[in-house]
Amino acid sequence: MMYLCNLMTLKMESNKELELAWRCVEQTGTHLFLTGKAGTGKTTFLKQLKERSPKRMIVLAPTGVAAINAGGVTIHSFFQLPFAPYVPGMEMADFKEFRLSKEKINLIRSMDLLVIDEISMVRADLLDLIDKSMRRYRDRNKPFGGVQLLMIGDVHQLAPVAKEEERKLLEEYYDSIYFFHSKALKQTSYIAIELQHVFRQSERYFLELLNNIRNNHVDHATLNALNSRYIPDFEPPEGSDYIRLTSHNYMAKRINEQKLDEIHKPSFEYHAEYEGLFPEHAFPADQVLVLKEGAQVMFLKNDSFEPRRYYNGKIGHITRLFDDKVEVLPEGDETPIMVEYGEWTNAKYVIDKETKEIREEIEGVFRQIPLKTAWAITIHKSQGLTFERAIIDTASSFAHGQTYVALSRCKTLEGLVLNRPLTRSAIIGDENVNQFVSYAQSLTPDHEKLFQLERNFYAETLDNLFHFNQLNNRLRNIYYFLNENLYKLYPKLILKIKETNLLIEKEIISVSETFCTKCHQRIASSVQYQKDELLGSRIKDAAIYFNKKIETLITPLKDELNIEVDNKEQRSKLKELTGLFFQELERKENTLSLVIEQGFSVNEYLKCNSMASIELARKKKEKSEQSSDAAKEKKKTAESQDILHPELFEVLRRWRLEEANREGHAAFHIFTQKALIGIANNLPKTEEELLQIHGIGKKKVEKYGAMVLEIIQNIKISDS
Repeated sequence: MMYLCNLMTLKMESNKELELAWRCVEQTGTHLFLTGKAGTGKTTFLKQLKERSPKRMIVLAPTGVAAINAGGVTIHSFFQLPFAPYVPGMEMADFKEFRLSKEKINLIRSMDLLVIDEISMVRADLLDLIDKSMRRYRDRNKPFGGVQLLMIGDVHQLAPVAKEEERKLLEEYYDSIYFFHSKALKQTSYIAIELQHVFRQSERYFLELLNNIRNNHVDHATLNALNSRYIPDFEPPEGSDYIRLTSHNYMAKRINEQKLDEIHKPSFEYHAEYEGLFPEHAFPADQVLVLKEGAQVMFLKNDSFEPRRYYNGKIGHITRLFDDKVEVLPEGDETPIMVEYGEWTNAKYVIDKETKEIREEIEGVFRQIPLKTAWAITIHKSQGLTFERAIIDTASSFAHGQTYVALSRCKTLEGLVLNRPLTRSAIIGDENVNQFVSYAQSLTPDHEKLFQLERNFYAETLDNLFHFNQLNNRLRNIYYFLNENLYKLYPKLILKIKETNLLIEKEIISVSETFCTKCHQRIASSVQYQKDELLGSRIKDAAIYFNKKIETLITPLKDELNIEVDNKEQRSKLKELTGLFFQELERKENTLSLVIEQGFSVNEYLKCNSMASIELARKKKEKSEQSSDAAKEKKKTAESQDILHPELFEVLRRWRLEEANREGHAAFHIFTQKALIGIANNLPKTEEELLQIHGIGKKKVEKYGAMVLEIIQNIKISDS
């Protein structure tokens, strides 16, 4: 396969799972759950995918650490999602966090692939929230808005986190809180691929031991091998980079306090401030934070300001201490940063079972320096990290996946130290996971199944190329708006749009539907459909046909729709509707031109379509930044059929603007748009004739009549 050449670092010449995964992502639109034990290439696969795939993708992760490791952002920050639990049917419109910027919406609309790394830590309700947001800005009738979903992770690792009250709430709606019980995911026909081949051959023995822990297949040989790394009362050598992983927060806290005492330098205390209801057990940081210069620390929240200098879970060392701030050198950075007090809120979430609305009540606020000492961290905080040397305590494990995650954080067996012997009781399984693993194995496609998925994707992409309903709907929305609000001003334009809609349905949409049906039949009967010369020739001819139809039926409307509207709200709405129409029109023109020039290719079409979306968003932003009310007013109005003498109309518009600027009024206070059109169409010669035009009264004639009549008299009127 040609795709394998793009993955040389994976050495996957004979690896059928990686071949299947690559084909699934690149050549189909099918959702994929990609899993595998440590060392099978999940991380490298994602890295290569980001570098080489023609698909426009977004990479997300559930935590800050996981997002940094995956080269992406957190799910909540990208979609601006609330942290409250979500149950099916809730309305999220009242949450300000749920409202995305126009730039973010454009990004979502241009997306081909959504990647979620560390999927095991994603709750079912969060995945449903992602689905809700994607549907909102894309196709409302398709799961995840019709975007392909790639979920990467290992369900044998840490489970999603939920407070007890949240878990009880979600259990009323979900079989479990795991992502695979998401309502949206159940509506899809996703496939699952487990990577089997281990590439870290030098660590093969250690990885086999880890795999036994992962699958809960622990025999005496596995326990004995791992317990050979049990070293009682082990103390790391001075200056070594050992880090301790513990199952509970209190254990890590005790170790950190001991290490801090060993630093013989002055200590600084930072006292938390809190107001309202904020229970002590829920404090996100120490109530009294004690720090010393040289201490190893971890950040407890993401940086609130741009550029993002740190994230939750990042390690650093203290370089200087002040009364109300701390200077820290983050790990891997060359320049220290100043860290000041951060703020957390304690929220109470109330769900109305009848209206399905969710309401957030802030009960308290907590403020503290967002740091903690970090010679030891919890296993949960360590997921996604790797260490050369680690001291691990798994005897107190209490949750599914904890022991496996802890052991697999270390790169080698030799770098691992157990401070207590490993026992079977420390290896905790979950029946929901076991059932899903069995089910996922049945979702693995063979080459024949994947070939059919590729064929379907080819046909679907071809449908998208020749899908013109969206373009017609955009134009129809303009028709409805003009007909309802501006019929008296632009009756001929409105009639022309209506006629164009009918012609599009007859000469474009109807023809495209028939053509696509015939293409589907040809694709289904051809094994080499991508190399079918007759099919390729027909697709190119069709692109030529539809491109000409667009030029003759639709493109002329671009100038006709450049009309003036006095009412601010109507002007804004019309700008929005025409903007969407022009964007869709340009996207169609670009993709059809590509096929005419190069022929049809799925990957080239995807790249062209994505680049068109990005370029259109950029143009829109530049135009918005450069525009002003004065620029808009000076802009030449197109020669609409409803304006009989456009030269006169343009002169009147400029005069109106000058008068408005001189008097300090809005332009429509001088004459309304309707009045200007009436003057330009009727060519009044006297003040009495001016009074006959709708919207012009005696006061207007007394003040401006002489000037208007002089303009009409002086300008040369062309024949109409």
